[in-house]
Amino acid sequence: MAIRLKGMILAAGQGTRVRPLTKDMPKPMIPILGKPVLEYLIEHLARHGVKEIMINVAHLNKKIEHYFGNGQRFGVQIGYSYEGKYDHGDLVAKPRGSAGGIRHIQDFGGFFDQTTIVMCGDALIDLDIGAALFEHKQKKAMVSIVTMEVPNSEVSNYGIVETDSEGRVISFQEKPQPSEARSNLASTGIYFFEPEAIDLIPPGETFDIGSQLFPLLVEKGLPFYAQRRFYHWIDIGRISDYWEVLQRVMKGEISYMEMPGKEVKPGIWVGLNTKIDWDNVKIEGPVYIDSSTQIDAGAEIIGPCWISHGSHIRKNAKVIRSILFEYTRINANTEVSEMIVSPTYCVDRAGETYYIGDERCTHRWGDSRA
Repeated sequence: MAIRLKGMILAAGQGTRVRPLTKDMPKPMIPILGKPVLEYLIEHLARHGVKEIMINVAHLNKKIEHYFGNGQRFGVQIGYSYEGKYDHGDLVAKPRGSAGGIRHIQDFGGFFDQTTIVMCGDALIDLDIGAALFEHKQKKAMVSIVTMEVPNSEVSNYGIVETDSEGRVISFQEKPQPSEARSNLASTGIYFFEPEAIDLIPPGETFDIGSQLFPLLVEKGLPFYAQRRFYHWIDIGRISDYWEVLQRVMKGEISYMEMPGKEVKPGIWVGLNTKIDWDNVKIEGPVYIDSSTQIDAGAEIIGPCWISHGSHIRKNAKVIRSILFEYTRINANTEVSEMIVSPTYCVDRAGETYYIGDERCTHRWGDSRA
C-alpha cells in the first residue's frame, strides 16, 4: 500500500553557526560528495513514497529554488514558501520561525490536510520512514518526534526530550546546560504532524517548534510522543560537524552514499579530465579528486580528503584530512591539515576562519583561476 504522507522541509534559517560556509549559500545547499544536503533528503523522501513536499525558504532562497525547481527530475512535486519582504528596493529575508512558517503555508493554501513528516534541511538521515509512520499512527499521536541519545556533554546543542514509560513527552528543553538537562534524548529535527497540531500555532506570528509549540503540546496534555529509532542521523549544526561528516562519509560509514567518479587505485576516486603526476605524487586514500583538478609533482594528499573540481595542488604541497572547495589553489610547499579551504577563506576543524591576507594564517592558498 502506498504511503499516505506529505513532506515539509525547514530551510529558512540563516545558518549562522556554520559561517562562512553559508555566506554565499543557504545551509541546506552545503555539499556532501558534490550534492547538497537537501538533495539527499528529497531523494530519501521520494524513496519512501513521499511525493508532495513543501520547503520554506528565506536566506539566499533563489539558490534552492533554481536548483530543485518543481521537483520533477527528483520524482516529486516541490512547492516553496518564501519568508521575507521587499524593504527599500531590497529583498530581505525574514524567517517566521519553524512553526510560524508552517502555519503560514497552511493559512495560504491548506497544504497540511493529512499526516506530514516535517524535517530540518541540514542533516543526513536514513530513517525508515514507513516504520516511524506506523508507530505514530499506532499510538494515535497528534505529534511524534524522532529522538536519539547523545552524550551528556552535548545536550546543550539540541532540543532535549523527557518522556514517561509509554514514550509520551512530558517536557521539552531547548538546548539546556548539561546540569539542567532532564534526559539525553535529543530531537533529531524529524517530526510527524497531524493537521490538528497546525491549528495550535498562532497565525501571523513568529513561532518556534522546539521552544514554543512543543511546550504548548505538553502543557495541554495532548498526544505528543517520542520515538527512539536506530538509524544514521548526521547533523550539520556547526563547522566542526561538517568536517566530521565528510570524514565519516569518505571512510564509507554511510552505506547508502556512493562515491562518485572512478576508483583508479584502492581508495582513490577521480572525476573526468584530471591532470595528476601519478609517478611523482603520494596519495593515501580515501581520497576523491574531482574533474579538471591538477596535482603537481611532489604533492602529498593524506585522506580522508575531498578535492573539488578545478582545484590545483602545486609542487610539494601537502593536504591532510581536508576539504577543498571548487577552484581552490594550494600554493607550493604549503601544508593544510584538517581544514576546509575555499578560494577566499579557510576554516580549521574548530571553526576558526581565516581569509586571504590574514597575517595570523601561515597557509598560502587562493583561487586556481587567478
